[in-house]
Amino acid sequence: MEFCLDNGQNSPLDISSQADVLIVKFRQTSIEGLSGVEQTADKLRALISDARPRKLVMDFSQVRFFSSQTLGLLVDIWRRMKECGGALTISGIDPQLTRVFRITHLDKLFEFYDSAESAVASLTVV
Repeated sequence: MEFCLDNGQNSPLDISSQADVLIVKFRQTSIEGLSGVEQTADKLRALISDARPRKLVMDFSQVRFFSSQTLGLLVDIWRRMKECGGALTISGIDPQLTRVFRITHLDKLFEFYDSAESAVASLTVV
């Protein structure tokens, strides 16, 4: 799958693909504020709508803080992927942020991997 999205300097996301897996890497160290989360949400929703990926990795390796709206966004993206028969995994989460997933019980909804490479490998296993 090849998909091109504006990965310009102002984009909050870096989009790439490896094999048949789409990788979305957050560029910011902090994902917060309604406008910031909405800008990211709009890009992700358009990506899923246009590219229809079956396998998606959300890479948080640069992120050190995110707001509760980000959790809502992740649940929305997970739901959209499931509706299309796709899979969503999360990689590179800072250990401090994994506590947020455990507290909210979202650790049961998502699969987590240390790196984008290991997440991609898990999705490309036949």
